[in-house]
Amino acid sequence: MNLVEDCLNKVKKDCYKFIKTQETYSDKFKNKDKMLKHYLVPMSFWIAKKTNFKKPYIVGLTGGQGTGKTTISSILMIILKKYFKLKVFKISIDDIYKTKKNRIKLSKKVHPLLLTRGVPGTHDINYMSNFIKKISSRKFRSIILPKFDKAIDDRFTKKNWYKVNSRPDVIIFEGWCVGARPESLKTLKKSVNMMEKNDDNKLIWRKHVNDQLKKGYKKLYSKLDCLLFLRAENFSLLQKWRVIQEKKLKLKNKNKKTKQKIMTKKEVLNFMQTYQRITQNMFKYAPKYASIVIKLNSNHQINSVKYN
Repeated sequence: MNLVEDCLNKVKKDCYKFIKTQETYSDKFKNKDKMLKHYLVPMSFWIAKKTNFKKPYIVGLTGGQGTGKTTISSILMIILKKYFKLKVFKISIDDIYKTKKNRIKLSKKVHPLLLTRGVPGTHDINYMSNFIKKISSRKFRSIILPKFDKAIDDRFTKKNWYKVNSRPDVIIFEGWCVGARPESLKTLKKSVNMMEKNDDNKLIWRKHVNDQLKKGYKKLYSKLDCLLFLRAENFSLLQKWRVIQEKKLKLKNKNKKTKQKIMTKKEVLNFMQTYQRITQNMFKYAPKYASIVIKLNSNHQINSVKYN
């Protein structure tokens, strides 16, 4: 038995258990064995080999909305913990959004579109930068990090935040714009959708977002040891997957006491317009600088993995 098969046998049960929580009766994962054996287990070996225990190995995982970042990052975490016995901490860029109060201030001061969470400038990246700085120190003891509640479009109270009490061997930092790079003023001038054309005709919003990528976000992303990029074929496919994701959320939300607001198809498509520019820019450039490019087919399955 080779190492990949040995690993698969030891993690399969836990991985399947997690995958089941992501399924609905009408939307089941296909080719689970292939996804694990050919792609995610070898990827875990690649990551584990890079760890050195002197400081945490920071994995950035990025991809457009609906690509499966949460699923992929969670499975990688299961494998790294179960088989390689590594201490892994996973956090999403969605957890470090600025508070609603701060985004309201930002929307009044700079541009109304900044009230909508998502784009660079709507996160409090100081939390993540400070975390990476502290976690790399030998004197590290413990730290708390925010957790965001999309049901109320604001942070959970501090008692529900992440508590990191020991230094992880691996940190998985996932998010749709993790690793994104700024674009030129020339391409910035051309609107990519009706929202930009109608609501940002003076380029104030997109210039602000782009400037954020040039400054604090660039500094934060430079701390990543590697970047994994989930590459979909096109933006319209992401829109389709994101609408499906919202339908799944509606089914899962049925029996919950705290109801998350479910968006209509029109609301999803409008919301995604704020993501479109950076997502399409990443389609073009991220495969050139990402450490691993995970190509997805139109059926939402991993089609190939390229190690750069």
